Amino acid sequence: MTRARMPRPHEVAAARRDPRLLRALRERRQDEAWRTRGTCQSVDPETFFPAPNEPADAAVALCRSCDVQGSCLAWALEVGDCHGVWGGTTPRERRAMLVAWRSEVQPDPEAAGEPGPPVRDRLLTLVPLS
Repeated sequence: MTRARMPRPHEVAAARRDPRLLRALRERRQDEAWRTRGTCQSVDPETFFPAPNEPADAAVALCRSCDVQGSCLAWALEVGDCHGVWGGTTPRERRAMLVAWRSEVQPDPEAAGEPGPPVRDRLLTLVPLS
């Protein structure tokens, strides 16, 4: 298994101008229930987690047509998820975006006081029960 390398300065500079990152910055915390409306709801989750030697083109193409792409990418950057396709980005693209994200986004003052429940637990409260 190979270790992910730190993004190079020119990759971070390109990430700062990437329209997907700009959309994620705009849509950050705008829609807390974005997962319930994602295109990914009707697709096998394995599609979004290809093996390292497999292309992620199918997942990226699905994300391009999704209405919640910005919120999805914002969530992945917020929690630092570096696996799979989120918001139409590959892990390599997100590593560069993460550097740009952290320089643009200030920590949430409400979350700074008390740690609160893990992200997974907070997300489960947003999913409607059948």
